[in-house]
Amino acid sequence: MESNLTLDEVTEQSMVFHEDDDVFIAEEIRDSLDFQQEPIMMLEPKKGLMFDSEDDVVRFYNGYAKRKGFSVVRRTTRLSEDNKLNYFTLACSRQGKAQYSSNNSFKPNPSTSMQCPAKSNFSRRGEKFCITSVTIDHNHLISPSKARFLRCHKKLDLHAKRTLELNDQAGIRVNKNFGSLVMEAGGYDKLEYGEKECRNYLQETRRLKLGAGDANAVYQYFLDMQSKDPHFFHVMDVDEDGRLRNVFWADARSRATYESFCDVITFDTTYLTNKYKMLFAPFVGVNHHGESVLLGCGLLSNEDTDTFVWLFKSWLCCMSNNPPNAIIKDKCKAMQNAIK
Repeated sequence: MESNLTLDEVTEQSMVFHEDDDVFIAEEIRDSLDFQQEPIMMLEPKKGLMFDSEDDVVRFYNGYAKRKGFSVVRRTTRLSEDNKLNYFTLACSRQGKAQYSSNNSFKPNPSTSMQCPAKSNFSRRGEKFCITSVTIDHNHLISPSKARFLRCHKKLDLHAKRTLELNDQAGIRVNKNFGSLVMEAGGYDKLEYGEKECRNYLQETRRLKLGAGDANAVYQYFLDMQSKDPHFFHVMDVDEDGRLRNVFWADARSRATYESFCDVITFDTTYLTNKYKMLFAPFVGVNHHGESVLLGCGLLSNEDTDTFVWLFKSWLCCMSNNPPNAIIKDKCKAMQNAIK
């Protein structure tokens, strides 16, 4: 890629955005004419390179790491007396000594750290940041073609986020939602993210939209049911911020019915409520008349493995930890993993 920018244009345009590579590079060139001759988007970290802000530094170094095929971590950080950032280091994520954590000394957990020396140090110069020292070489193999598999480079673009949200609102499952992006891009290798990143994004965007009054109303309803029916069972799952995520409940009739008809149950999450976009997950069995009987219900904020594990554990706890002989389910992989 060649650059037709003049020196004046380079100086005036302190930030350059390249949409295809998703790389932001901020620069101001002061001392070396050699910098001026290099294609702007292909610059490597060099001593004396200036940036307008900390964010520009991070975008620049992440873009460089993505092109080279390694991931980045922040290391040393120093603050001034007025709590301003004065100095920090961005380094290869494989820097540092290997640390193993395992109860079995013969099978230690693997570590990716191998004291890689590659890093760049940045110091404040007024309101800007300057590269003060650089180490380019790595002591391990790096692969530009595999950079998209590294966690720090797996990012959803605005188009992908919008597509995921629209499809999710239409009730399309995450695996099919992700599949539409794969088809649009022309293959898995054309995407810089995977299905896991899509699931995580949707999990954040579609947290249970229960207001404080709604969540409290659910809790009060459960307490009221329990006062009328001592065998009424309910569990409410909240996140680290105290926000309601998932709910499970079963009345005395459902629990008693399961004791007699626990051979085979069906489980499905294809139902959606309109108001809160929550998955409705009923456990259904069959009685001796061939009729469907309800054995418990859940409202879920997500379809990932952790959510299904929580739901199945809650249901088994409700049913005295007596698992059925068989479960008929759909082809959801996360559900399959949870059942295993």
